[in-house]
This record gives sequence, C-alpha cells and structure tokens, in this order.
Amino acid sequence: MKISKLAKSYRIENGRYFRLKDVDPSDTAHFHSEEHAKEQIQKDVDCLEDLQAKLYAQDRWSLLLIFQATDAAGKDGTIKHVMSGVNPEGCQVTSFKTPSDKELQHDFLWRTTVNLPERGHIGIFNRSYYEEVLVVRVHPAVLDAQKLPSEVVTKNIWKERFEDIHAFERHMARNGTVIRKFFLHLSKKEQKKRFLARLDEPEKHWKFSEADVREREYWDDYQGAYEEMIQNTASKHAPWYVVPADNKWFTHLVVSAAIVETLEELNLSYPKVDAAKLREIKAARKTLSK
Repeated sequence: MKISKLAKSYRIENGRYFRLKDVDPSDTAHFHSEEHAKEQIQKDVDCLEDLQAKLYAQDRWSLLLIFQATDAAGKDGTIKHVMSGVNPEGCQVTSFKTPSDKELQHDFLWRTTVNLPERGHIGIFNRSYYEEVLVVRVHPAVLDAQKLPSEVVTKNIWKERFEDIHAFERHMARNGTVIRKFFLHLSKKEQKKRFLARLDEPEKHWKFSEADVREREYWDDYQGAYEEMIQNTASKHAPWYVVPADNKWFTHLVVSAAIVETLEELNLSYPKVDAAKLREIKAARKTLSK
C-alpha cells in the first residue's frame, strides 16, 4: 500500500453499507512498528507546516478537522502530535464539554458554529456537534435538559438531526470550509488497558475520571450510535475517516496522511503580486540599499 493511499483506505464517503465491525481497531496496514512509521509521520508533519503556511497566505479556504472517539482513544495526543509543526497563529483548537446554560439557550449547532475557523485557518474540534447524536442519544435525560418544545421531540429526532448536520456541512463546503472528520476506533480491550495505566502511573492520575469508567457500561449503545452517525453523515464533501486507534502511532500516521492529502487537493499557493506591488518592492529595495 502506497502512503498516498493509506488514508483513503479508511475514508467513508457513503455510509450506506458501512459496518463498524469491518474495521479492525488494531490494524496497522503494512506498517509493522512505530519505528517503521516514524519517518513517514515526520515527513507529513513537515509537509503540513508548508501547506498551512500557504493556506494562511492565500486566505481563501478554511479547514475544519473534527475528532470523535470513545474515552482514552487518543484524541488529545493525536491533535498534539500531528499539529506539532503548524503555526499557532493560523490554527485554533476547541474542546467541547457539557453545554453551558447559555449554550442550552440556542439550537444544538450554535456553540460549534461560533467557533468555526476563519478563512486561511485550520480549526480543530475535539468533540463537536456530533455529541448531539451520541451522548444525547445514549443518555436521553440529556435531551430533556435542552429546553426543546415537546412538539419537536419526536421519534424522528435523530433522523432529523442527521439531516440538519448533513445540510450544515454541505453549506459550509459550498462556502469554502473543507471538513474532514475522524472517528478514532478503539477496542474495548485497549480502552481497559489505558484506563488501568491511568490508575497505575501517578503521572496519569490527572486523566482519570470515574465517569469514563461508568460510560463503559454503555459500550454497545455507543458503538451502535457511532455506526449510525457514520452511516448517516458520511459524504463526499465531509467524509469520515474511521481510524484504527489501538496503536497510537498508527492513528497519528493515518490522520497526518489524511490532512496532508486534503490540503494538497486544494492546490494551495502563495498569492501572486501585481505590477504595482512589484514596483513598490523594487522601490523599497532601492531605498534600503542606499
């Protein structure tokens, strides 16, 4: 498998026939170890640095990267590792927690919409509006707290939210925001291993949350919700990448390859200056040379 095709093998543009069980969380394609992949990951990180500089200078497109996953799947680490070379001035990361009282006074897309990236920027959502068809679906009591009129909370609410998300992402794509979505697919066995590491290693105690352990009781419910999310919202303009996450280094490899591939497809370049600007440059050079 060529590295240019690596990300595409995990890309879902039409989720109609997608089944989560068809993706092995421990898959590493033809890469045998972290050492085997390290050189390619660094190449992608370096390439991303160059592409982001052109994206920022051109100031036409924006890129939105959405990360969804079960607890301990490695979202934070992936974002930190893959985006290590980009200029912070052109990149913003937003993590979405439990909605605030103010956010609950608006529709479910409001709090993420106000955090969308500007033109020329890369925006990263650590969790997103997809929580509204995941956590809210698995825990119906959360929906009760959203102050919705009873008339709109029908048996079709999840289908309607999928439709709203699809329409929103199509709208954004038509206005120059490129969207790429990553579901980090972690096995239940590996999640348990990572939770135990948080308990056994003092430097990881801060990551421990009793709520994370409780959520394991809903594992099957979440897996079903993730599968339907991908089935109903994967599209050509906003594809999902279902990334095997049992090996963190492989997760980094696939995500970095997908981002580089996406930016390369935009044919980015530094803006060309007109004749007037060239005359200004010539005059400035003459003045500075005296």
